[in-house]
Amino acid sequence: MSDRVLGAVCVVASAAMAWAAQDYAAAISYEPVGPRAFPVLLAAGLGLSGLWLVLRPSAGTEAFHGVPWKPTALCAAAVLVYALLFQWLGFPLATALMALPVGVAFGGSWKQALAGGAALGLALYLMFDKLLDVVLPAGPLASLLGGS
Repeated sequence: MSDRVLGAVCVVASAAMAWAAQDYAAAISYEPVGPRAFPVLLAAGLGLSGLWLVLRPSAGTEAFHGVPWKPTALCAAAVLVYALLFQWLGFPLATALMALPVGVAFGGSWKQALAGGAALGLALYLMFDKLLDVVLPAGPLASLLGGS
């Protein structure tokens, strides 16, 4: 049953993502795909995965009693806070802060989660901003990273 609930949540979240991405447009159109393509593709993948969880034949055989609720709630709360702080803190800091409770929820120590989160935030920012030329908010680290 828990797989079906998760699948239904994923389908709803993907619909919300796709709906929100419909207004995404670049001020200057310099590429044929535009900024809407990536979130719509992510929404499609999430929606199809959620639909698979809902419709697969064995989805009703599990019970809720084996679900680790505290780590699951901690990860969900971390992602919610990530979404709220993303623009204000910027990608590197928001990603590092999101990875901290998620890392602990998956059994890492606070030191490991902090180091992994900082490395993840910085490496992904540099990859997207410098390598792939995807503009991400740098937040308070903009002067150090040379980003927006």
